[in-house]
Amino acid sequence: MIRSILITASVLALAACNAPEPERAATEAVPPPVATPDAPAAVVDANALTPEGWGNIRIGMTRAEVEAAVGPDASPESVGGADPAACDMFHPERAPTGLMVMVENGVVTSVWLNRGATVKTDRGFGVGDQAAAIKIAYGDAATASAHKYSAAPAEYITAWASGGAAGYVQNPAARGISYHIGIDGTADHVAAGGPSIQYVEGCA
Repeated sequence: MIRSILITASVLALAACNAPEPERAATEAVPPPVATPDAPAAVVDANALTPEGWGNIRIGMTRAEVEAAVGPDASPESVGGADPAACDMFHPERAPTGLMVMVENGVVTSVWLNRGATVKTDRGFGVGDQAAAIKIAYGDAATASAHKYSAAPAEYITAWASGGAAGYVQNPAARGISYHIGIDGTADHVAAGGPSIQYVEGCA
């Protein structure tokens, strides 16, 4: 009798050892994927305005190169600057609405977005966006300065990607983006490129 009980206990123990492991509970937490150094970087919108320009319009191009890429001035009768030979702003025929190109001494120095533009910067901001959101996104990478003509909340928010410094930047190799904020706290203009993004009256 005792031997029979021992054999039965042994069979049960062996069956328990060979039983399949119970499935994990459906609610068991699954650790999130770990980021790796070789993970692909976020892709910047190919249509975005960057410190180097927009689309086929690149800082440092000649006016002739711009016209070959996106067309001549859509409004040649308009005055883009007091001395067009020294500085001119124009809207190429095949450029998006509201996009202007600044050319100084025959070379592109910045690309501007005016009211009506739908193009955004590589940070996702454009004309009409709130200054508060722009500041949060850029953090310490951007600096704010007082507006030349209007009281706060009007201001300039400028972020240099390279070659920038405190104060007024004159380094022709500097590249950045400046948001010109109006009295309603939103961007009236956005400029990307070299030191001319600091101009407050177009070619001035």
